[in-house]
Amino acid sequence: MPAGRITALIAEDEPLLRRQLKARLAQAWPELVVVAEAENGAEAVALAAEFKPDIAFLDIRMPVRDGLAVAEAIADACHIVFVTAYDEYAVTAFEQGAVDYLLKPVTAERIAKVVLRLQSRVASPPADLASVLQQLAARDTGGPLRWIKASLGNSMRLIPVDEVCYFQAEDKYTKVVTASGEALIRTTIRELFDDLDPEVFWQVHRSTIVNLRSIARVERDYRDQPLVFLKDRPEPLTVSRTFAHLFKTM
Repeated sequence: MPAGRITALIAEDEPLLRRQLKARLAQAWPELVVVAEAENGAEAVALAAEFKPDIAFLDIRMPVRDGLAVAEAIADACHIVFVTAYDEYAVTAFEQGAVDYLLKPVTAERIAKVVLRLQSRVASPPADLASVLQQLAARDTGGPLRWIKASLGNSMRLIPVDEVCYFQAEDKYTKVVTASGEALIRTTIRELFDDLDPEVFWQVHRSTIVNLRSIARVERDYRDQPLVFLKDRPEPLTVSRTFAHLFKTM
């Protein structure tokens, strides 16, 4: 085990469950120091960068960025323990032998087993979770699409759907546009739209789907057609006549 104290980050959006997990950890591993607690995924990434914990306990279902997205961001810097009520995640991850997990509700017996495994692993470098995260993302098929597997140069990237500003058809591909960049996928706009959450993503053109949460404002051009302006992108999006009725009250 490394010299000095072992530190941990807890990321869980439910305060009661967060307190429960912290209390269980204190009982099972008194020497472990919880240095930070996060209420959502974005906060978890920021706190991990600030405090550099040895271990991160990540709830898979979190707002802003979920546990899989957080793990992708920080897994090379600390050991990951997924906390989940969904057994399909746990089985897949644990069978890989690269990641630990806790099933909710977090009982003393369950956390004792995880603590023993962590104590034997924490002195070693964190495992490479890339393949595990891909499998977990692929298995998450309940409800609307939550992850995009996109090409970025010669590599493949997992993009949380919540981070996408808009999708736009481009030749034989669909461009996935986020605040920080672009990537390409082979899925068509029509196929994408069927899998996206209709309360969050609207088709505004035969070639364009926009994330409503990314919209800053909607203006009218000289033809009285809506133009969508985004919070984190400079380019406006054209709304075709077919979809103009969606913005009548905007």
